[in-house]
Amino acid sequence: MKIHKHLVAQVVTTLEEIFDQGQYADKVIERSMKSNKAWGARDRKFFAETVYEIVRWERLLSHVADNNDFWAIWAAYWIRQGHELPDWEELSDIDAKFIQARLKDLPSFAVAQSIPDWMHERGTTELGDAWKDVMRALNKPAEVFLRVNTLKSNPDQVIKSLAEDGIEAVKVSADLPVALRLPVRKNVFTSKAFKEGFFEVQDASSQMIAPLLGVEPGHRVIDACAGAGGKSLHMAAMMKNKGKIISLDIHEWKLNELKIRARRDGVDVIETRLIDSSKVIKRMHATADRLLLDVPCSGMGVLRRNPDTKWKLNNDEIARLQQLQYEILTSYCVMTKKGGRMVYATCSILPSENEKQIERFLKEHGQDWTLIQEIHLRPDKEGFDGFYGALLERR
Repeated sequence: MKIHKHLVAQVVTTLEEIFDQGQYADKVIERSMKSNKAWGARDRKFFAETVYEIVRWERLLSHVADNNDFWAIWAAYWIRQGHELPDWEELSDIDAKFIQARLKDLPSFAVAQSIPDWMHERGTTELGDAWKDVMRALNKPAEVFLRVNTLKSNPDQVIKSLAEDGIEAVKVSADLPVALRLPVRKNVFTSKAFKEGFFEVQDASSQMIAPLLGVEPGHRVIDACAGAGGKSLHMAAMMKNKGKIISLDIHEWKLNELKIRARRDGVDVIETRLIDSSKVIKRMHATADRLLLDVPCSGMGVLRRNPDTKWKLNNDEIARLQQLQYEILTSYCVMTKKGGRMVYATCSILPSENEKQIERFLKEHGQDWTLIQEIHLRPDKEGFDGFYGALLERR
């Protein structure tokens, strides 16, 4: 397989930005793509996949290379892929046989699965025997899923339109009627169907959260941690663009992104509001038929998509997030009307961020709330991202 040295040099520079400067992988990759407009589709694919896979397997690769230099780590990656090393000066000290021998003799599960020791300990403590299967699944590259925007299109029409742009999409299952999967990863954002607002990119697990809330046309819904609004847009489609969705977030740039997406999707029932003080929540006391709390979390369920999370996360950060989750749950739940319903959701697989939070909430607020349903979605079982959702009703 012929590879270009300039591409590998860009991979090395990008890895330095991610690991040495603490930048986010997706942002650095995006920036590199924009500044190398001459790259063809094959070059872009090679670059993005190589960076993501090295970020995913960095601990394993640096162990087998016995070296933290990113040229050596790339070499270990290339050898692990079954390729021969090119004859480049930067690789002159690399011993391929040494790397191949070390690949056959890994010292621990944490090294073999390329995760920090603390994460392996925590996963084992929280999930027991299931942890190893979950972690293996989280190390597989994520597939691309789309959610068809039923305000403008339907699954068959989107499949046909994407095919015209050379992109194959297939239906997922009867349980996920508007979800499509791409058997081969392609850039869907340049497609005619995307520009016309026929679909959004959204993981299959994430598409199960809005239906849990049971929104209907005419409802007043609050999406209190809306971010860029994937679930707000899903609920708008389920409500047939009738009623009201108030999408809240603490980041204005995310809400601005939601406005752009809503315009493209033909959604006009969403109103965005910035949470810039506690008054924003107080003013909406007992006004929501439905409340969605998709709270900030560790992202342990979406490591396939964001492998650099493994290297940025730690136990202290998870403890901070747990405290924040519980504060949001207890201070935002008051926006739900009596008889209304609330969903607490995370993209984590850790019980301490999920059912344990709900158990504590019900212990302290059980006189006002009833738990109706919980869903646990695991990458090793359903094959999608790890997600949790709890549906509660206010008495």
